[in-house]
Amino acid sequence: MTWRAGALLAAGAATLPLWPAPFVAMVVMTVAVLALAAVDRALAAPPGELAVDRHGDRRVRLGGTATVTLRLTNASARTLRAQVRDDWVPSAGARPDLPPGRLVRVEPGGTVELPTRLTPLRRGDRPAAVVTVRSFGPLRLAFRQRSGRPATPPWTLRVLPRFDSRRHLPERLARLRVIQGSQVARGRGEGTEFDTLREYLVGDDVRSIDWRASARRADVLVRTWRPERDRRLVCVLDTGRTSAVRMGDEPRLDTCIDAALLLTALAARAGDRVDLIAADAVVRATVTGAGRPALLARLVDAVAPLQPALGETDFGLIAGEVLRRERRRSLLVLFTALEPGALGEGLLPVLPRLAARHRVVVAATHDPVLTTLTTAAPTRPGDPYAAAVAWRALAERGRVRAALGRHGVTVVDATADGLAPAVADAYLRLKALGQL
Repeated sequence: MTWRAGALLAAGAATLPLWPAPFVAMVVMTVAVLALAAVDRALAAPPGELAVDRHGDRRVRLGGTATVTLRLTNASARTLRAQVRDDWVPSAGARPDLPPGRLVRVEPGGTVELPTRLTPLRRGDRPAAVVTVRSFGPLRLAFRQRSGRPATPPWTLRVLPRFDSRRHLPERLARLRVIQGSQVARGRGEGTEFDTLREYLVGDDVRSIDWRASARRADVLVRTWRPERDRRLVCVLDTGRTSAVRMGDEPRLDTCIDAALLLTALAARAGDRVDLIAADAVVRATVTGAGRPALLARLVDAVAPLQPALGETDFGLIAGEVLRRERRRSLLVLFTALEPGALGEGLLPVLPRLAARHRVVVAATHDPVLTTLTTAAPTRPGDPYAAAVAWRALAERGRVRAALGRHGVTVVDATADGLAPAVADAYLRLKALGQL
């Protein structure tokens, strides 16, 4: 029953002093109100005869707004007067257009649409939780209610990464065009793809002399090379426990995803094949470079539901997957953390196998708070101890970088805001030097 039944009973109770037998009067009033409530409930439209479905957006970028509409069709012979509540998980940021408590009226055979605006707070899949329909009688003294799976059509909104690093793409594409020679200032690197022949100049490497062409022209000619095209790039996302560490306002995994998207967009424009592997103790997602026009969209959709796992990363598994999938020499970009424990026990033992076949780049983010602690003037008794801990952490990161460098690994260590452009610059530098 609703509050109206209680109010009706309270109004009748106010007349009890006028009755010769107040107890009997109270019993009669209670029975009458209960009978009216039972009749009112029987006259309410049965929620079980409602057809409920949804339509609307399936994907939205983090920070954007999507609209998902709930459609109710009254298949009963009675008019529906109902309160409808469409619940989503809290991180979906649901805001229904219909104010809470407002009644929805649907005639027999009629349909009503109730839109809900969603502004998600986190990346990933955000499912609809439950739909609750509370159907009232004509007097609104009682209601019928239905909720749960029968009344809740399944719907999942996939929240895609924000891709803030897109703003760095035009500048990097301009540099890529210079490297590829599509502008007047054509860059020539020490690549392996033949470009042109030209006359020998003092200082040229004698190993680049083309003796056959020189014999035909009766002049000394040298070969020039251009950076490689149509190369292979493998992005590996470490989704283990270190990816859950927050760098500013977001986890390290989100920062690495943003950097991987910028690198993928740049490499796809360069005509390179891009593969992606996300793994920790198991492989979470894989994307191959087939179908390059839709590569970035497929990669964004694949990494959207990734979440950090609270376990150690199995770098042996990652190395096995890379070596099994990539037979040709590739540029391997590993997005992880420069933590001595994780890399020393996991990555360094398998690194020689990877470096022997592929060109390896380790991309990691560091917390700028460490640098701040080492440079700030102490103002509290505990500040020198915090600075000592920061110096020790930075020294350990330096030892890890040196260990990786001994295996020929390029290390990109930047802040969360600078990781994406730093990785893109490293890719362009390797491409210009012909070291992919």
